[in-house]
Amino acid sequence: MERGSDKAELLKKTKLIIWDEAPITHKHVFQALDKSCKDVLKSNSFFGGKVVVFGGDFRQILPVIKKGSRQQIVNTSLCSSYIWHHCRVLKLIRNLRLTIGPPSTDIEETKKFSKWLLDIGEGKVGGPNEGTAKIEIPYDLLIEQCDDPITKLIQFVYPDILNSSQDPTYFQQRGLLAPTNEVVHEINDRLLELFPGDPIEYLSSDSVAKSDYIDGNVDPTLYSTEILNGLKISRLPNHRLMLKVGVPVMLLRNIDQKKGLCNGTRLQVVSLGTHIIEVKILSGNNTGEKISIPRIAMTPSDKNIAFTFTRQQYPLSVCFVMTINKSQGQSLSRVGLYLKNDVFSHGQLYVALSRVTSKKGLKILIFDKNGKQANKTTNVVFKEIFSYLK
Repeated sequence: MERGSDKAELLKKTKLIIWDEAPITHKHVFQALDKSCKDVLKSNSFFGGKVVVFGGDFRQILPVIKKGSRQQIVNTSLCSSYIWHHCRVLKLIRNLRLTIGPPSTDIEETKKFSKWLLDIGEGKVGGPNEGTAKIEIPYDLLIEQCDDPITKLIQFVYPDILNSSQDPTYFQQRGLLAPTNEVVHEINDRLLELFPGDPIEYLSSDSVAKSDYIDGNVDPTLYSTEILNGLKISRLPNHRLMLKVGVPVMLLRNIDQKKGLCNGTRLQVVSLGTHIIEVKILSGNNTGEKISIPRIAMTPSDKNIAFTFTRQQYPLSVCFVMTINKSQGQSLSRVGLYLKNDVFSHGQLYVALSRVTSKKGLKILIFDKNGKQANKTTNVVFKEIFSYLK
């Protein structure tokens, strides 16, 4: 923001800034806004004297630091910033997500489930938790032992999927969750095969920036088209995108924020063209509205890539299943948690289990290292994060 710009003038008129899901954001982002506000508003007060409300739950996932240590992750959170020492902490005491679900006939059972979720989020389940602990999942939340438990889990979340997929509300409140993209793609491909017809294949156009070649930063012989096509990068669609009409997809980029078309928005495929994919919005104020998604050029910000790489592809991915991180902030009436592998970061298990609006809407499938069904899984909690909240 520059002084005198439209954004600066808007900021001057602003009375209140509300920042949701603050715990997942790197502290440097908040500090950058603080410095910008001080500069634009010519004030030494925090955020230029504007009132800022940070919303969120520190039991949930913290800032994602690639290959970061426990200490590095905690040190990048909001409560490690100089801003935090000037914040007033207000705590909510009621689980609103469980109250928006179907009325429970057993209020006491709902209270117990709510407390169990909080205890998991705070690392109080499964004995001493110094970062990781094995916890036992109640029997009534597990998929029972059977020959094909994955199909059983799919049928729980998506019953009669082929006949119900045209119902605009069907995919809104349902979701399968898994910790890693590898497992997500595996189950998405399995569910895609259930839908009738042949899938339409969309291939991306991948390239390295010409400036990298000219400056001599990249040897053209090392990065063939096949190598670029094979790159699978977080927050970027794969080179090969397979779709069918009727399947749910997730948007991977902010396209039109006024219409709610943001990164993470769930959509459903209506028609598949050569240059345009038509979808309808599944959530928000514009639910049911049809829009066209074009191919766009996307450049990842992954620092591990030594060159400027651009992929031109539809910013979509199939989302019968989504990663636990992507599900944060959503409320779902049916949730299936597939733990082929253990969770690996603070708050992942808590986030996955707490997306549901009632205990009856949750089922969990756990496999041990030998590929056998199990009733125990890993919970990762960095307890030092809570010391800032006292």
